[in-house]
Amino acid sequence: MPREPQGSEEFIAEQKRILKQNEGCATAAYNLGVAVMQQNRLDEAREHFEKAIETGSRMFEACVNLGYIHFKKGDMEKVAEVNRRAVELEPRYARGYANLGFAYLQMARTEEAIAALEKALELNPEIAQAWNNLANAYLQQGDADKAIEAGERLVALAPDFGLGRNNLAVAYYHKGDFPKALAHADIAAGQGFALHPEFAKILDTYRQE
Repeated sequence: MPREPQGSEEFIAEQKRILKQNEGCATAAYNLGVAVMQQNRLDEAREHFEKAIETGSRMFEACVNLGYIHFKKGDMEKVAEVNRRAVELEPRYARGYANLGFAYLQMARTEEAIAALEKALELNPEIAQAWNNLANAYLQQGDADKAIEAGERLVALAPDFGLGRNNLAVAYYHKGDFPKALAHADIAAGQGFALHPEFAKILDTYRQE
C-alpha cells in the first residue's frame, strides 16, 4: 500500500501516534515538523524541530529547517545560531554553511559571511545562491575583483539567474568596466529582473550614442 504523501493529514496523524507511543522519537518529531511547516504552521513546526534536536543526536536538518522559521520571523541572530549548530553536528553539510553565510551577510558580519560561504562552496560548488551571496559579501567588503570572480562563477552555473546578473553588473561597475556592467545589466533586464532605477539611470550614461 503506498505511503501517504508528506504533509497530508494522514501522515501528520501517523507521526503523532508514533510520538504518543514514544515521546523520544526524534525522527517522528522531525517528520511532523516538516509536515506542518509545509502547511505554514510555523510556530507548531518550530516546537517539533526543537523537540527533534533535543531528543536526537544527528538532527542537523532539523536545525536548518528551524533556521528557515527564524528567517521567516526576521530573527537573523537565531538563524545564525541554529545553522552553527547544524554544521557542528555535520561539518560537511554545505547547506548549513550557506545559510550561515547568508545570515552573517544580513547582519553585515562580512568576514564571517565570506568564511562560511567559501566553506559551503568548497563542500558543494553547485549552490548558486551561495555564489550570489559570496559576490555580495565581497562587494560589501569593497573587493570588486573577488565579487566579479564569484559572480562569473555564478552566471556560468546559472546563466538565467537575473539577480546574479544584476549583482555582477554592480561589481563590474565598481571595477570601472562599464561595457561589461551594461552587458550583464541588460541580460538581467531581459530575464525580467527589475534593475534599481537609479542604477539603470547611471548605466545609461555609459551607453554609446
